[in-house]
Parts: sequence; structure tokens; C-alpha cells
Amino acid sequence: MVHMSERVESDVVIERNVRERLSKVIDPELGKSITELGMIVGIEAVPRDIIDAGKPVVDVTVRVELTVAGCPLTQQIIDAINDAVTSYPAATLVPHIAVGSMSEQKLTQLVDDLKEARRRNPFNKPGIKTKIFAIASGKGGVGKSSVSANLAATFAALGYDTAAIDADIYGFSLPTLLGAHGQPTNLNGMLMPVTAWGVKTMSIGMFAGADRAILWRGPRLHRSLEQFLSDVWWGEPDVLVIDLAPGTGDMALAVAQTLPNAELVVVTTPQPSASDVAVRSGLVALQVPMKVRGVIENMSWYDHHGERLTIFGEGGGARVSQQLTRALRYDVPLLMQIPLETELRQSGEAGHPVVLDEHGKLADHDLAHRFEQLARTLMQ
Repeated sequence: MVHMSERVESDVVIERNVRERLSKVIDPELGKSITELGMIVGIEAVPRDIIDAGKPVVDVTVRVELTVAGCPLTQQIIDAINDAVTSYPAATLVPHIAVGSMSEQKLTQLVDDLKEARRRNPFNKPGIKTKIFAIASGKGGVGKSSVSANLAATFAALGYDTAAIDADIYGFSLPTLLGAHGQPTNLNGMLMPVTAWGVKTMSIGMFAGADRAILWRGPRLHRSLEQFLSDVWWGEPDVLVIDLAPGTGDMALAVAQTLPNAELVVVTTPQPSASDVAVRSGLVALQVPMKVRGVIENMSWYDHHGERLTIFGEGGGARVSQQLTRALRYDVPLLMQIPLETELRQSGEAGHPVVLDEHGKLADHDLAHRFEQLARTLMQ
């Protein structure tokens, strides 16, 4: 016979162990444990008087408070809690999950604590592990944003915690290319980036009125970047991809000043009219503490019935690489050449990065393999 004191002690042990398991459940937006965030407000274990497969059966009620009512990731969190509870080895636990939302006071305190932990720009503090790649071009129309979107999607598919900022304020396109059509969740002034294909994304194009003409100048552009960095909860991603505006204007300088640890990747096409201008975007590194990591040549050739057609000429990427290597006095390699493929455009317009299959895994074709090699090279 089990004494009542032993049974109560057993219940307490189960509740403690369940809490320990729930501490491994991570909020998908905030990137922190749901217990650390104060989302678990109660756990109660009530044993039944039956045995199942040699193990006692216990009803476990878990009371959860989400950060906002109607959170779009509610079911994902509930499923993770169910998995954590039912994986308990010593007993058969039957979960009952009661879902509520935090009070305004509790949410305010949580946001204040998160902001205090961040202390403004989280990507420019000592010891930060995030590798930052700013994708630049000398002119528009060379496929810079397409490269940014597919590179970010490749990083995410390889298992890296990936973030992407659309810093092309006038010509934002990352939301379309990544299929990130939602709006950021606002937690008392702190924004949650929209996640698509595993990439946490922020763009001015996600906000109401962004379809109107934007006439911002230097200070306001700089402030928009600071807000994307400090007013958005990114967690601590492994990699951040920044899609810059073409040229060497205010936003490029703002990124260099705000994120001196960023590495520049220059995108060009083969013809001299593009490659000559692309060199200028790399020469920004002579004026600011930024390293140019390498060059990507887009639209290098077109395969037509087995014949390789160089529609836009040849050698643009190599010319940019050579000129930047001479000017900067360190090796600026040609990292990748990308063929001209209609699938790249079509998939981008559909919000599906061409490097991914329908399940979000890296696709098995030449272009995906090229981006995978590029991502691995950049992360070395």
C-alpha cells in the first residue's frame, strides 16, 4: 500500500521533473525557454489508480500564459509542451494544457527585461557570435536581393539560426522573395520578426503604407536601420544577412558605421557596365572598418539545349575580384558564379527560394549545390 505522504512526495517529484522538461521547450519567436519567460504558471500532477504497461498513469495539468492572445504559434507551443510531458519515462503522463495570456503588467515587465538584456544594438556587443553578411551591388537589376534571399534560406536549411534584414528601403523585396507576407507582432513596442522558410525577416515592406513612395534621407535611413536592429527581438542568431540598397549611398554607410563587424559580399553581372560600378561598392571598405569577403557573379551564362550562351559577356566577377584585391591589398575572391535561370525568377516571385524543396530542405540541383557551397565557405 502507498502511504499518502509518499504519494504527495511522488506528485511533487513529477511536477518538478515536468518543469525541468518544459525548460527545454523554446518559444519560437523569442528564442528562450518558456519557463524562463514565465509562460508556465502552474503544474499539477494527479495520479490515477491504474497502471498502464507497468507504469502508473498520472494526469498532469499545465497552465500556460502566452505573450499575446491569439498568438499564431500557439499550436506549435502546445505541441511542444505535449511532447515534453508525454516523454516522461517513469510514468504515463496525460497532459491537460490550459492556455491563457499574460496580463499587461506581466508582459510589460517581460519586454522591459528583454530590452535591458539587449541594451540597444545586439549585433555590435563584445562576444557576439553572429556572423553578418551585407549583400551589396553597384547598381540595381543584378539580382542582389535574389542572392540575399536564397543565401539566407540556404543558411536556415543548413541548420543555422538565420535572420535577414531588408535594408533596401526604397526597393524592398525580401518579403516577396521569401514569402514573408505577415506583419511583425508588436509586444509592447518590441517587434517579433516574421519567419518564413526558417528565416527571421524584417522589412519596411511589412508595414502599412509601405506601398507608397518613400522619400527618406540620411538621418531617417540610419534611424530605420537602428530600429530594425534594436527594436526587433532577434535573439542571438548564428548569421544575419542584410540586403543593402544598390550603390554607396546613406544606407550602405549606415550599415558600415552601425555594424563594423559585418562582411561585404559584392554582387555583379558579367558586363563591364555592371562590374565597373560594382567595384565602387566594394571600395567603401577603404573608408569604413568593413571587410569585403568576396564577389558573386550573377547571370554568368544561359544553358540552351546543351550550349552555354554568355548573354551578358564574360569576366565581370573576375574583374571585380582582381580590382578589389589590388585596391584593398587582401584577397577578395570570386566566390560563386550563378547561371541565368528562369526558375530563379519564377520561384522568387512565388515566395519560394529556388534553393529549397517543398519541405524547406535544400533541393537536389546545381543551383542549390552552388548556394550550399557558398554558405559553407562564408561560415568557415
